Amino acid sequence: MPSLLTGKGSVEYNESMNITDKFIKNNNLAKEEFVELIRLAEADAEVRRSLTEEAVKLRRKYYGIDVYTRGLIEFTNYCRNDCYYCGIRRSNRNAERYRLTKEEILECCRNGYGLGFRTFVLQGGEDPYFTDERMADIVRAIRDGFPECAITLSVGEHSKDTYRLWKEAGADRYLLRHETADEALYGSLHPKEMDFARRRQCLYDLKELGYQTGAGFMVGSPGQKLEDLAEDLVFLKELNPNMAGIGPFIPHHDTRYAGEPAGSVERTVLLLSIIRILLPKVLLPATTALGTMDPLGREKGLAAGANVVMPNLSPLKNRRQYELYDNKICTGEEAAECRMCLAGRVESAGYRLVIDRGDSKL
Repeated sequence: MPSLLTGKGSVEYNESMNITDKFIKNNNLAKEEFVELIRLAEADAEVRRSLTEEAVKLRRKYYGIDVYTRGLIEFTNYCRNDCYYCGIRRSNRNAERYRLTKEEILECCRNGYGLGFRTFVLQGGEDPYFTDERMADIVRAIRDGFPECAITLSVGEHSKDTYRLWKEAGADRYLLRHETADEALYGSLHPKEMDFARRRQCLYDLKELGYQTGAGFMVGSPGQKLEDLAEDLVFLKELNPNMAGIGPFIPHHDTRYAGEPAGSVERTVLLLSIIRILLPKVLLPATTALGTMDPLGREKGLAAGANVVMPNLSPLKNRRQYELYDNKICTGEEAAECRMCLAGRVESAGYRLVIDRGDSKL
């Protein structure tokens, strides 16, 4: 490491640490400074070490060594949208479609409860079959059957009245990744009928209604620049969500981006540390996409400040059909049935898997 006071490289090192120290002290930077921080951290192992250490310190301050689990139920892969990067987009004729019934969803919850899960995440495409009232009925049934458990929905963009209905039915949390906070990049990844401003407004509606709200973005999406990632960080600070889900972009063979390179595991892990410092109390998953890209991806995420994992509770026969991207891991140690295997992996990273709703500290 170059000397702080003398020797070759000392000026560059001082500049690297100045912006790093500023970020650690203030938990925030301007957009241009975030660009510089990411650039410096990717070039300087000492900067990365400082960010990781601070992220772990904050994670332990607010959450100790606990890692929360969410039982993921991918209940439909029908979708009315046509996002250009997504394997279950409307125009993909090769996707093998499915929908779970209400009873199948409840059976997933029963299995998950027996395995120690106290949060259920209903994730699906924007499927018109699941009308507002049909979803509300499912939420009520889960609430009645598992009153002490948290219910998270992740079913895309809807009206504020619809979100209110589901909240009154018993939903606690809502995940809606904003994908990118840069309007031009958003437009290149989505068809014209998907509106950038509407998606952001949905997140503010959810917060206003009292949901524990989750946003998030892809790392390495086609055309993404460091400035776009910096804009994502600025937006997260402004939104102040309870949860932030990020993962590397992974191409799907039936999309226009099939030949694009995947996002970087290293950059994703770095951004996890930055987000933990930016939002010290945020619930931060080590995502399936991270585990898909790297066999130790989730452990690396936990070691960088993440504190949530989301094993799959969906019926085994459907897991491979919910293919947002290629080579998604859907059986084995990331599956809910192998909770003990997952617990061992979490412990290997210095943490412990707990039976807990894992509510936000905000």
